[in-house]
Amino acid sequence: QVQVVESGGGLVQAGDSLRLSCAASGRTTSTYPIGWFRQAPGKEREFVAAITWSGHNTYYGDSVKGRFTISRDNAKNTVYLQMNSLKPEDTAVYYCAADSTLRGGVHPWEYDYWGQGTQVTVSS
Repeated sequence: QVQVVESGGGLVQAGDSLRLSCAASGRTTSTYPIGWFRQAPGKEREFVAAITWSGHNTYYGDSVKGRFTISRDNAKNTVYLQMNSLKPEDTAVYYCAADSTLRGGVHPWEYDYWGQGTQVTVSS
């Protein structure tokens, strides 16, 4: 059974930084591509970032490029999302997802294991 748990959300001011963590449990989860998505009230779930199992390839949504960095530590089965220069429009619930088919992608439907989400609120 694969479980994905996010942590690190909170309330920060515009311009601050925050690091989210995604812990994946399961025997082979270190081989899974991992994606971060976010969803603000009344909006669709939006792709934020993704990383391949090796960590050598990373992908970012246009709205976060240059500000967010995704990384992983497979020894700890943990993926991180470093968020810098946060803006009020980054306010959302952030979800981590794992893809057991090993393909990954930028669409929510490409991932089959999801965490419960962590709230990030950025005040102006």
